[in-house]
Amino acid sequence: MLNPADPAFLDHLAGLLPPDTLRPCEARHLEEPRGRWRGQGAAVALPRNAEEVAILLRACHAARVGVVPWAGGTGLVGGQLMPDGPLPVILAMDRMTALRGLWPQENVIAVEAGMTLAEVQARAEAAGRLFPLSLASEGTARIGGNLGTNAGGVNVLRYGNARDLCLGVEAVLADGTIHRGLTRLRKDNTGYDLRHLLIGSEGTLGILTAAALRLFPRPARQGTALLTVPSPAAALDLLSLAQDRLPGLISAFELISGTGLDFLAETLPELRRPFSPHPAWMVLIDLGLPRAMDPEEELAALFEAAAEAGLAQDGLIAQSGAQRAEFWQMRETIPEANRRIGAVASHDVSLPLSAIPGFIDRAGRALAALGYWRINCFGHLGDGNLHYNVFPAAGRSRAEHQNSRDQVQTCVHDLVHDLGGSVSAEHGIGRLKVADLVRYGDPAKLAAMRAIKAALDPHGILNPGAVLG
Repeated sequence: MLNPADPAFLDHLAGLLPPDTLRPCEARHLEEPRGRWRGQGAAVALPRNAEEVAILLRACHAARVGVVPWAGGTGLVGGQLMPDGPLPVILAMDRMTALRGLWPQENVIAVEAGMTLAEVQARAEAAGRLFPLSLASEGTARIGGNLGTNAGGVNVLRYGNARDLCLGVEAVLADGTIHRGLTRLRKDNTGYDLRHLLIGSEGTLGILTAAALRLFPRPARQGTALLTVPSPAAALDLLSLAQDRLPGLISAFELISGTGLDFLAETLPELRRPFSPHPAWMVLIDLGLPRAMDPEEELAALFEAAAEAGLAQDGLIAQSGAQRAEFWQMRETIPEANRRIGAVASHDVSLPLSAIPGFIDRAGRALAALGYWRINCFGHLGDGNLHYNVFPAAGRSRAEHQNSRDQVQTCVHDLVHDLGGSVSAEHGIGRLKVADLVRYGDPAKLAAMRAIKAALDPHGILNPGAVLG
């Protein structure tokens, strides 16, 4: 059983930490982007280094007081707030933003967990290198939260998830022990890999305080194209064609539905949109090429081959960096349009690539049996991650369908599971999907996860209620 962080405990904690480390909670620490929950906290702690995090956790461990880690607050599954239970301490990483080291020749950067993703990217760019993790929320999201959720984004096809981009971590365990694993090694077979256990654990096994991250040479030339396709099956065949012609050079391959463009027109009419009328389906292709290859020529040749095979109907190839940015702005603004429309149920799922066209068809028919909806299906086709979002019919509101949310979600998630997919592709489990993890998770995996949690956090102080409930 956890105890609340009452005034006596907070006075004790404040005496252990430097002045101004504990502060009253701000509204941002108690809110999440979709407005589905409101959190609670007795105070917010703003440590300056791993040693101060260790002092905090040691005291909370001894007193059995919960700790909720808070990075950028951009998570979409409720992992960054605790809506009920004994009042916790919120641990925010705002002050831990230092650059620990940069080794361009090694393609490594070491940063503290509170540095924003955009700042990590900027530091890498200043050194002539690329940190490829890229998300719509990168200006606010912090690297500790990205690693805690094993974030994905648009470049997973080429560079992998956050886990694939991390060489080592510094972290503080529940009892205040500091794991000093900030290694730059590519090879280290000295037993269990605690790094990979902590990445994706959403702050339930330890608090990440710093990370050594992989960098890459910046592509000498980049190219971007929007191609309309007759169906998701054609988009999948186009992906295969593109990979055959340009192996290892495709950075992103995004599937976009016409509904997404309709939503942009409805909610953000000032944003420029390609093609009129809106096509049913389109793909956004991003290339990173060596200096000897011309991106416009390669994309034009790809379009010609795709059109000849019946896989593409129309296309636009970016003629400048500004036009390339315009294409990507359209793609990255779709979630904002979704938010303004108001989804009945949003789904972050992954599937075997070959199962995606069948899933889209079957899910549409299954949902049609439950009512009339608008479906905005889009996402990272190159790595099998779809954002499958269900909206009320035009002229109706989300509030009219609140009683349908669970039925819609179960319909979608059951089908994903039946097709060998995952109901959480890149957003994590948080508190939103705890029941889903139990419903669809492998029993042996769940038992092992519970055993690991009990071993590393026997009092259950770390992010109570997240992931395992």
